[in-house]
Amino acid sequence: MSRRLARERALAVLYQVDLGGADPEKALNWMDDNFGPLLKSGDFAHRLVFGTLEHRPDIDRVIAGLSKDWNINRIASVDKNIMRMALFEMLYSKDVPSSVAVNEAVELAKSYGGDDSGRFINGILGKVLEMPDTYPTDKSQAEY
Repeated sequence: MSRRLARERALAVLYQVDLGGADPEKALNWMDDNFGPLLKSGDFAHRLVFGTLEHRPDIDRVIAGLSKDWNINRIASVDKNIMRMALFEMLYSKDVPSSVAVNEAVELAKSYGGDDSGRFINGILGKVLEMPDTYPTDKSQAEY
């Protein structure tokens, strides 16, 4: 459960960065100050935020390539950031199985996205699962 909370915290921070241009470190500190620190998963939340931001241009290219007929700028910010975070876990994180990242993303979408968010996100991420060789999934070379 602690990683679920870390994902929720990371999503909130990524949303703040995406919409308001917030400083990610300050946003994480604000979340800790106002909601309490994540004792068991604070490092994981930090890694999700900064890893996702570091790889965002590549991740956004994946999303744009798979979301046919949808310009990435038209995708709801919550959905986009859920997918970004899940794709970071799938493509760059050593310790998260891709199927777990997809499942967690769909659960976040059900809680924080719109009515169709879960299906949309599952469809995009499922395409990455179907064709893993198409994407930079060499986790043995990953830093995270």
